[in-house]
Amino acid sequence: MINLSKATDYLQHVYTVIEQRDPHQAEFLEAVHDFFQTMTPVFEQHPEYIDANILERLTEPERVIQFRVPWLDDAGHARVNRGFRVQFNSAIGPYKGGLRLHPSVNLSIVKFLGFEQIFKNALTGLPIGGGKGGSDFDPKGKSDNEIMRFCQSFMTELSKYIGLDTDVPAGDIGVGGREIGYLYGQYKRLRGADRGVLTGKGLSYGGSLARPEATGYGLAYYTDEMLKANDLSFKGQRVAISGAGNVAIYAIQKVTELGGKVITCSDSNGYVIDENGIDFETVKQIKEVERGRIKDYADRVASATYHEGSVWTAQLAYDIALPCATQNEIDGAKAKTLIANGAKAVAEGANMPSNPEAIAAYQAAGVLYGPAKAANAGGVAVSALEMSQNSMRLSWSFEEVDNRLKTIMQTIFAQSVAAADEYQVSGDYLSGANIAGFTKVADAMMAQGLV
Repeated sequence: MINLSKATDYLQHVYTVIEQRDPHQAEFLEAVHDFFQTMTPVFEQHPEYIDANILERLTEPERVIQFRVPWLDDAGHARVNRGFRVQFNSAIGPYKGGLRLHPSVNLSIVKFLGFEQIFKNALTGLPIGGGKGGSDFDPKGKSDNEIMRFCQSFMTELSKYIGLDTDVPAGDIGVGGREIGYLYGQYKRLRGADRGVLTGKGLSYGGSLARPEATGYGLAYYTDEMLKANDLSFKGQRVAISGAGNVAIYAIQKVTELGGKVITCSDSNGYVIDENGIDFETVKQIKEVERGRIKDYADRVASATYHEGSVWTAQLAYDIALPCATQNEIDGAKAKTLIANGAKAVAEGANMPSNPEAIAAYQAAGVLYGPAKAANAGGVAVSALEMSQNSMRLSWSFEEVDNRLKTIMQTIFAQSVAAADEYQVSGDYLSGANIAGFTKVADAMMAQGLV
């Protein structure tokens, strides 16, 4: 029998239980393992969490929903995908988290994202719990009508499990304004016009100003705070960004406004380098309007070059790295290349883009590291602000939402610093973010009893 009075024994015991229950859920196990690596100081100081077995309760979702999504393609053929919604933890508020449409989506990925979402949402200071969902449907290459039919079928089932005070989904990879519109339209048809039940909506039917910009802007605001705390800034710095979706596009815009020069962006095929600085408007036109490939940027901008593969393998000098593409895009080898290229700071716009070997490499090299659950929390923060506006039946100005977002991101960084200092891991922003998010949720769970 393991002696559960010791923090390290307790953490190992719970991880072994999870590993035995879900041995094939690699992404979820990675997220839990990485989180547990930072938790020993908390359980050493708070044996009451061990007595309440808080970790085993926290790592098992409150509810997992999996369902069939049948839909008709334009040729009239019946197609079938899997739909998921993991309602992970509601201790501090209704489940909140995006819907991802991508062929890679499975239960492990949705659970990993939902687990991370618990702590990310707690860090915002807003009353929202953690959840996530999506489908293995691939919107790439599909017509608008095919995407509409899929979304309507998906929402027909999902609508049974969501609500204003229960679960409020949003967008994620593959789910932008078009998809949210189709999803909300079907929800309204089935359940009535509860505008706050989905966030990321269009402005004409209850959306919030600054919502498309939120994750990218928030990443820039968080990184700016991290740099300033270490006597650095964006001014005059070369910045490498991966991705060319919503997060990357608006990170490019805000980093440029803050004085940095963004020299890269990418998609799943390759990346572009522009020594004159990536032009935000051109990337936005290609990706958001034309839904094209990033290769098109090099065809339009004379100073740009296009390269196949990952931007993190490029031999290229830069000072700051902002991975904004997808999970595990940076492994140990790529992290070493990034460090050799001169990066002094890494902050994550995507969810878990750095694997454990990459994070270890950053820390060993003394690179400033802003983890995703803190650095990319701006999207869910403004989603929660959209919920507030819907509940009050009003809309705030862009400036008001942006100012609230900036304050939230500054507060997240400050909370992470304070938690790291309290638990004697000063300067470790990963541990600080994990601890600050965890203690808020754990205390709420303790207060509510065995639920």
